[in-house]
Formats: sequence, C-alpha cells, structure tokens
Amino acid sequence: MTLVAGCDQMARQPRADAQEASRFFPDGKVNQAPPVGTVARGELARDAVLAERPPLTAALLERGEERYRINCVPCHGLAGDGLGTVVQRGFPRPPDFAEPRLVQAPDRHFLKVIEHGYGVMYSYAARVKPADRWAIVAHIRSLQLARTADVKALPEEDRRALEARP
Repeated sequence: MTLVAGCDQMARQPRADAQEASRFFPDGKVNQAPPVGTVARGELARDAVLAERPPLTAALLERGEERYRINCVPCHGLAGDGLGTVVQRGFPRPPDFAEPRLVQAPDRHFLKVIEHGYGVMYSYAARVKPADRWAIVAHIRSLQLARTADVKALPEEDRRALEARP
C-alpha cells in the first residue's frame, strides 16, 4: 500500500493582490500587460462578426430599431435628430444623424462610435453585442434616408400617399 502525503503549502504560499507592489517583476507591479499577440477569449469571434456587414433584411432593420430604441433614443431621439430626453434635461445635444458629414460617413464610423464612444458619449461595447451594432447602424441609415430623401424621387403612388397624410 502506498501512502501519498500532501502538503498544505499551496494555501500558505506567498502571493500578491492586484495593484500591489511586487519585487518579483522588474517594473515593481503585480499587474502585468499581456504578452504581445495575446487574444482574449471570444475576441476572434467578435472580430469576425464585426468584419463584414450582414445582408440588409427586414429582420435586421427590426432588430436595429428595437436596439436603437433601447440604447440610443434617450440621447439621439426617435428621429435621430439629437433631441432625446436627456438633452431636454440639460445634457449636451448629440449630432443630428441627418447632418451631411454623418450621412456621408462610412458604416464603420458608427460601429467605432458604438464601441469606443465619441465626445461625451461613453462606450456601448459592453451593452451592445457586435451583431446588434450592425443592426443599429442599419436603423441609423434608415433614419437618415427617411429624413433626407427627396419626395420627388418616390414613385407616384407613394408620393400621393405621403402627401395625403395629415
């Protein structure tokens, strides 16, 4: 019969807490930057979703409108004019999505703003999934089109229906 004796040294080994000083590392810090080339779990899958715009479908637009209403309306407003409820309470007004510079901006601009924030807008990377970012961008484009489209360019039937509305 073989007896295996374990030692309890792991429970009592020297260790350091985060943000504590350390004599072990040359820079004296416990927290060390990850080695160059390190990829966090899930980052490759996230990057794959963001790499290519999905096809424009009714389902994508519906999802985009839903996510926009949840995450963007308080500041940007339903129409994307920058007149959300927080603006009415004294917060800075975000830009109108119908501004020519934003109408001409590439889709990637909006993806980057959602991920990193812009000006006083903070990052929504932790709140909006990558696939939903594309959906929100599609909805922003639909808002821009709705507000900047030339009525004369519409088919006659659609133009009459629009003009008949009060």
